[in-house]
Amino acid sequence: MFIDSRLLIGKTAEGAELSILPQMANRHGIITGASGSGKTITLKVMAESFSDAGVPVFLADVKGDLAGTAVVGEVNESIQKRLDKLGIKGFEAKEFPVRFWDLYGTSGHPLRATVESVGPEVLSIMLGLTEAQEGNLAIAFAVAKDENLALIDLEDLRAVLTYVSENKEKYTVKYGNVTTQSIGVIQRSLLTLENQGANHFFGQPALNIRDFFATEIDGRGVINILHAVKLFESPDMYAAFLLWLLSTLFSDSPEVGDLDKPKLVFFFDEAHLLFNGMPTYRLKRIAQIVKLIRSRGIGLYFISQSPMDVPDEILAQLGNRVQHSLRAYTPSEQKAVKAAAGAFRVNPKFNTEKAILELGTGEALISFLDEKGAPTIVEMATILPPQSKMGAIDEMTRNKIINSSALAGKYDEAENPESASEIITQKLETKAAEDKAAKEAELAEKAAKEAEEAEEKASRERAKLAEKERVAAERERIRVEKENEKVRAKQKKLADRFLGNVVGSIGSATGRKITNKILKDLFK
Repeated sequence: MFIDSRLLIGKTAEGAELSILPQMANRHGIITGASGSGKTITLKVMAESFSDAGVPVFLADVKGDLAGTAVVGEVNESIQKRLDKLGIKGFEAKEFPVRFWDLYGTSGHPLRATVESVGPEVLSIMLGLTEAQEGNLAIAFAVAKDENLALIDLEDLRAVLTYVSENKEKYTVKYGNVTTQSIGVIQRSLLTLENQGANHFFGQPALNIRDFFATEIDGRGVINILHAVKLFESPDMYAAFLLWLLSTLFSDSPEVGDLDKPKLVFFFDEAHLLFNGMPTYRLKRIAQIVKLIRSRGIGLYFISQSPMDVPDEILAQLGNRVQHSLRAYTPSEQKAVKAAAGAFRVNPKFNTEKAILELGTGEALISFLDEKGAPTIVEMATILPPQSKMGAIDEMTRNKIINSSALAGKYDEAENPESASEIITQKLETKAAEDKAAKEAELAEKAAKEAEEAEEKASRERAKLAEKERVAAERERIRVEKENEKVRAKQKKLADRFLGNVVGSIGSATGRKITNKILKDLFK
């Protein structure tokens, strides 16, 4: 409840009120405790109080039981007893302004982001990649950026990965070594991610993170509820998605310094999933974001079973703490209890470690920051009941809230602008056409060259044949000439012989006739 400019969360048995100061709410916080100890009730009471204080809230509903925040609660006998025990006056059962979101677009406004905006680091977490594989993914992102290949959805990323792999020699010198094996692993991981429904998340229109910072006309902050029942079935994707939201909030929110109250409070349920197996270099980055994001007016509240689920460098920055009961059956659980007790300022009235083990459902150890930003002495308290309904709501009620939202229709229809896959396909088609034209030109040139060579060969053959014929004709001419010479020689010999015979009888008439006839026959 938001009373007297404070967020009343619980009261001690002596009646002392334990409240979060709005100006200290962006110093972050943590809610821990075993399953069934009352963490969800505490989260819900905080979210309602922030809303009444005019602070927008984002939280993930992993069980589906936080949706009732949008419906008026019921003051039953159990709740009335708690109110009477706490001495709470003016408690009002009511609903709160809620916007439902859903990564899959079925139980809330579709929540999308482009592959480009998610980036290789968060996507690597979703895909469960090694550092080397993440390096190859980062190269693909760098190539896409440098070559104006917009990464909108998973199809675009697959196209770029294939493109980079097929042209790895071209990119190795500038971007680093690209291995076909790593690209193959990434492609298989993308297929698994798509089978988990991630294709619904990657696309456009992308979420405008400013839509989380909404308030109603009456001044109350909107409680943004991510329906995460299905998403939570894929823990890595759930954790990576929340990490992306955290990174986006940090990068897209300007510096505002210390405010009277946060601009937004962000609850991370099942926070241990965010840090499981996280490499040191990435953890340092998150710790830096947690440290700096408060100057952007954003408060972060982590919910998990044990404070040990949160790394020390982040835990040290969480000033507002609520510890529900823990169990200590094993050495590791005993260690967790000791660590949880050691995180509080000692209250001489009770043994903190023992109290953690004896807390009942709805009871907690609480330490919030005071006006000076110092943690208060730990107190044992009972958490207030929520004012809205605790539990799931029917689909008709949910759909009515979704359809009456100011964001109704804004994100409903997915868009498919020209992006990397289309550009690469066009490039490949253009290259294929160019290669085909070049091949045809090469074949035509080859054919022309072959025709030219054939003509030259035929010309040489014709020349050789002509020369052969000329030589044969010359030989024939010489032969004929020789034959003619022989004939002439023979004729001359005959002529000489006949002339010799004729000379003897030249003086007679008969001799002259004979001579004339012979000469006439010889020289026809």
